Order: sequence, then C-alpha cells, then structure tokens
Amino acid sequence: QVQLVESGGGLAQPGGSLRLSCAASGFTFSSYVMSWARQAPGKGLEWVSGIYSDGSNTYYADSVKGRFTISRDNAKNTVYLQMNSLKPDDTALYYCAKAREPWDSDYVFYDYWGQGTLVTVSA
Repeated sequence: QVQLVESGGGLAQPGGSLRLSCAASGFTFSSYVMSWARQAPGKGLEWVSGIYSDGSNTYYADSVKGRFTISRDNAKNTVYLQMNSLKPDDTALYYCAKAREPWDSDYVFYDYWGQGTLVTVSA
C-alpha cells in the first residue's frame, strides 16, 4: 500500500535551515506530482510547494518563495524540502502528499498524505 514517511523536522533558530525528506513506497513514484503542505498550530492546512514527476517544474506558495526549495530523487523514491532563512511563522507540522492522478499539472488533487514532521523555529 502507499506509504509516505516524512523526516528531518526539529528545532531551528530564526534564519537557520532544515531539510525535510519524504520516503515514498507502494506506487510508481516517478509518475506523480508530489507536494509539501503544512499546518501551523491552530491554523488550517497550507500548501507549500509542488514538483512535477520528473522534477522539470516546481512551484511555491508566496510565503516560502525564495527561501524553500523542493526537489526529488526518483531513484530513491524520495522528495525533499530544503528550508532556508527560517522564520517563526514557518513553525508547523509539515506533510508530504501524493497527487491522485499520474500526470503533471500545477493543479492536482491529492489522495495520500504522510503522518507529518514537526518543524519549530524559535530562538
């Protein structure tokens, strides 16, 4: 069955960096758009970034553009989120998600989510 397992969260200082990973299994990873989303304490889910199946296109929420970089390694069935210049507002539970359909688009539905990894940005 489909599994998405995030890792790499933790405590970072403002201005610091973290790299999140999401290991995928149970489907043909290289065929699907993958994305990251986050949920801050007491707030709703916010989409953060997405990447096409072959990595040829990436897109970001305005709140993270220029600071976060999404990438993927299809040989390792893993998607990453490099987070730089972290701010306290980036504190959230970060989820990776698999697109429902095996085609590339900026607008996709998601059918599987990981359990999340917690990122806390604080001095």
